Amino acid sequence: MMTDEDIIELFFARSDKALEVLAERYGGVMYRVSQNILHNEQDAKECVNDAYLALWNAIPPARPNPLCPYACRVCRNISLTRYRYDRAAKRDRREDVSLEQLGDVIGAREEEEGALTQLLNEWLGGLNRVNLYIFMRRYWFYDAVSEIARATGLTETAVYLRLDRMKKSLSKFLCKRGYGYEAK
Repeated sequence: MMTDEDIIELFFARSDKALEVLAERYGGVMYRVSQNILHNEQDAKECVNDAYLALWNAIPPARPNPLCPYACRVCRNISLTRYRYDRAAKRDRREDVSLEQLGDVIGAREEEEGALTQLLNEWLGGLNRVNLYIFMRRYWFYDAVSEIARATGLTETAVYLRLDRMKKSLSKFLCKRGYGYEAK
């Protein structure tokens, strides 16, 4: 099996095999990210294909390590842009359901995003595996609480409680470092 570095080297060599291997290795997770945002199979497939093109154009010069989160972030951003475009006239706010729950915790301006990202990664590194899984599935992959509960073997109530506690913990963590607001 090829490593991320091997795949990146294929990109640097401008080999078509880079996209083939990327699709084989990470296409499924990229599709899931897009599908969870868009809830439309065709749109999700188009966004994944757009993400492949964006990755082809970004690598080189970028040398992402690890590759999977980078590829998923590119796909996620493309999917969110598509979602906003498709839903603008309809005023559908489903996209905001999970993110607005963090909006009252994270209060950074655009120029502070890099520092906020480092702090968020630090906070995430302190979570146990189950809580990290729950947090990422909800706020990154947009999974429904029912799906997270089924995957973890917890009740939906337990998942909601953990999310609430993590939100409060993140709020305190960020406030101590001059970011965010106290969670309600």
